[in-house]
Amino acid sequence: MYKNLRGRPGVVLAAVAVAQFAVALDLSVVNVALPTIRTALGFAPLQLPWVVHVYALTLGGFLLLGGRAADLYGRRRLFVLGLTVFGLCSLAGGLAQAPWELIAARAGQGLGAAAAAPAALAMLTTTFTEGPRRVRALGVWSAVNAAGGALGVLAGGLLTEYAGWRWVMLINLPIVVVALALVLAGVHADTRPARRERLDVLGTVLATGGIGLLVLGVVRTDTHGWASASTWATLATAAALLAAFVLVESRATAPLLRLGLLRSRWVAGANVLAFFSTAGQFAAFYFVSLYMQQVLGMGAAATGAAFLPFSVSLIAGTVVATRVTSARTPRTSLVPGALLAAAGLAWFARISPHGGFLTDVLGPCVITGVGIGLVIAPIVAAATTGVAPHEAGMASGLMNSSRQLGGCIGVAALTTLAAHHTGTATDPAALNSGYALGLTVAAALFVLAALVAIGILPRHRPETPAPRPVTPADNQLEGTPS
Repeated sequence: MYKNLRGRPGVVLAAVAVAQFAVALDLSVVNVALPTIRTALGFAPLQLPWVVHVYALTLGGFLLLGGRAADLYGRRRLFVLGLTVFGLCSLAGGLAQAPWELIAARAGQGLGAAAAAPAALAMLTTTFTEGPRRVRALGVWSAVNAAGGALGVLAGGLLTEYAGWRWVMLINLPIVVVALALVLAGVHADTRPARRERLDVLGTVLATGGIGLLVLGVVRTDTHGWASASTWATLATAAALLAAFVLVESRATAPLLRLGLLRSRWVAGANVLAFFSTAGQFAAFYFVSLYMQQVLGMGAAATGAAFLPFSVSLIAGTVVATRVTSARTPRTSLVPGALLAAAGLAWFARISPHGGFLTDVLGPCVITGVGIGLVIAPIVAAATTGVAPHEAGMASGLMNSSRQLGGCIGVAALTTLAAHHTGTATDPAALNSGYALGLTVAAALFVLAALVAIGILPRHRPETPAPRPVTPADNQLEGTPS
């Protein structure tokens, strides 16, 4: 395998954090600018959602490939390549003159992020060995990741209002330049292996196609609906491809995803937990943002500013989680964090059409932010606990895929639920009722995440395994969990 010579840990952490901020920022920064983009470039109503959807589609579809390619061809190399593609496509999007140009640029951004994100996390976990130092590093990564998503709403509103919509794309360029400068200066080049394993081409096609169609089927439910034949056909095809992927990987000698990883209760539990918690988190952001704009009548910039207390609370929760997890195990922070986030969202669900920021948003923002902060960093630590260094990219790609799928499916499913509850009514009281229902279900998802942490995650951290050759038995799902 390629081995990353560790370089300077502080510089590695800084480069990874800056890059992850850009990737997370792009998940939300464009949303607020969509009405302005539609007018400026002449988007048709059915075209406009693809500015958001195509990024999620390419990012989710290629994360597993990005993680495995980082293990095989070098983490630093994939990180630089992915970040370069991301930056060039951001420039292309900022200069777009037609709808198809912006959509193509967003697709390229997702592809670049799918290479850079798992490579970055793999660099982090191989630079910092298991224990308090890795937990602290992952705490920084998690705080920056979450802050990027939350601050994207604020940045999108401010940039659109005061600088123009093109800057929601161009803002990535200085961030990418800083990240590339850091990694090129502080991370040694990857060394070539004595024997290079071949990429699992069939597994790659099946996984990318299956996950891509799954994301496509889910994100199109805003126009096609969950009951439409098109949605069911897309999801059924995705399920068939993913089932074939599992079968192929169970027999592969050099798989894209070694199924034996899922025998670890740490890896399996963390990925299930990541799916549910991210579904609840992304859905909560969506409903609270709509509540402030469509019920309270706040502008885009004011709505973004209203998320600042959440960001500060999230960072505070991450700091506490880092200290707790360093001394004990990820489970110690995950359970109370998920329950606290559920309590905050349950409080959010009491929103009123005659409410205000101070009475209906500020308090729940602080409680929910602290709770999610207590959850995010330990999930990443748990997902990489006991994973051999030569499979760090594989585990990172799997965890990022779980988060991305959770976010896509959570928002799509709860949006449909809220819309069905609201019906055709558009008055503030009806909208408020639908958003409250969505926030209630988001709270339930965090309760479910707490139950997963209690029921699956071990009480004690295992010893870090030494690298060893992969055997055919490692690709089987059966066996006693570790």
